[in-house]
Amino acid sequence: MSLHSDVPRTNASGRARLLPSREPSTIATVKRLGRSLALPVLLLAFVSSVHAVEPWGTYRGNPQRTGNTDGKAGPATPKVLWAYKTKEHFLASPVPAGDRLFVSGLGAFNVASFLCLSTEPKASNRVVWSKSAPFLKLPTVSSPGIDKDRLVFGDGMHQTDGASLYCVSVASGSPLWQLPIPGKLVHLEGSPTIANGKVYIGGGAAGVVCVELDKVTFEGKQMEVAAIRKLLDQHWKKLQAKYLEQKKKDPDFAIPPSEDQLPRAAPLRTWQQGQEKWHVDAPVNVDGDRVLVGSAYLDKEKVGDRALFCLDAAKGTIRWRAPLKFNPWGGASIKDNVAIVSGSSIGYDTHLLKGAKGQMAAIDLATGKEKWKKDVPGGIVACAAIADGAAIVAATDGKVRAFEVARGDRRWIYEAKAPLFAPVAVAGNTVYAGDLKGVIHAIDLKTGQPQWTLNLGSHGDVKAPGMVYGGPIVHAGRLYVATCNLEGPFAREATVVVCIGEK
Repeated sequence: MSLHSDVPRTNASGRARLLPSREPSTIATVKRLGRSLALPVLLLAFVSSVHAVEPWGTYRGNPQRTGNTDGKAGPATPKVLWAYKTKEHFLASPVPAGDRLFVSGLGAFNVASFLCLSTEPKASNRVVWSKSAPFLKLPTVSSPGIDKDRLVFGDGMHQTDGASLYCVSVASGSPLWQLPIPGKLVHLEGSPTIANGKVYIGGGAAGVVCVELDKVTFEGKQMEVAAIRKLLDQHWKKLQAKYLEQKKKDPDFAIPPSEDQLPRAAPLRTWQQGQEKWHVDAPVNVDGDRVLVGSAYLDKEKVGDRALFCLDAAKGTIRWRAPLKFNPWGGASIKDNVAIVSGSSIGYDTHLLKGAKGQMAAIDLATGKEKWKKDVPGGIVACAAIADGAAIVAATDGKVRAFEVARGDRRWIYEAKAPLFAPVAVAGNTVYAGDLKGVIHAIDLKTGQPQWTLNLGSHGDVKAPGMVYGGPIVHAGRLYVATCNLEGPFAREATVVVCIGEK
């Protein structure tokens, strides 16, 4: 996201109370298979399990980018369960994990703000834990990726140079490892994808970086994350003990410890591709042994390569390159050996809405050959959501469109009456969209007919007007939306994270 604002390089962080972690899931291993008719099926199931992306281990929850992973329908009526008002501005899509919701954004003076919220309707403390400066050095606009009890996200924006990739505990936010990536026009705006025990992320001018999720280096030694977790916990206890000792001696000058004082482990880097050749702000997508990368060309800086690339997931080598008409800010969505990639003539800039243009293209995953393309009279800055044989996109001309994945024929068009930046979510038979006037739209997936709308600015339980930049998501039957007021008619006013659901 290339927002037009001056972004300082400072940001705070506290250590939160521990919450129960989810137990790690295990993948069954086939040790010996007999000569049976089931052998090919079993082998296929084994290969698929190895390459599968866990729910919410990638942007929008899955390779289809639907913003829903549990298959449960979203709310049938716009009932607000809770609304968390704040001064932070949320540019990224929220991400759920059990009864927690993670949202990254910008606080005062664009200081980084990463929040873990309780999703319980009657929670006494909505914020479970948070991260900011000095732990986070730069603004955060990256939705995290989650794998078991680990959460990965990046920092940096187009206005900053250099960035860091963070891995923290889901339960407490405790740091596990950190990878600094220096360089001009380097930023980790797009969400990571965690698959095959690795983390894949675009880094602006850094291209694409692949690191190990569970293997780190610390003081010249290679270690597992489980070991570094114990080491950091021990170090934190020492810092706390020292603080308590100082507090007894001189309480007025005792300074509480900060996680920025902890030693830092770095993940093992597997490969890097496209450095200083591409510009990757979009989330990458992983399909088995393939990594799909949307690269932009920056007209002002005259750098980058406007194309969709397919890389080998293990080595990072290029398999094919498909040129694109517009920059693919939202990246590619994947379903049944087809990649749907959207594009826009503008970025996330409300001053350039008039005259913006967009295009959708379907590309064969095996060959990189174009299957079909459709021009749209509005910029499509977000990814498509693929569901029920349709690719659904929101555009800056105020319309949500559904196209048949197989041929590109338009199935329906919905008039939102306000520009849209955010990707849509699909759950059950409903498409959910949020526009730049803070209105949430529920649309019938098959017909495109309206089901209901909710205006966040005028609704009695919210009353917080704002723009929706990060797409809504649906989890456990509830719809979650976060807003942004960095610019526009309500600039610098309060924003909100809203939960909509039946119960």
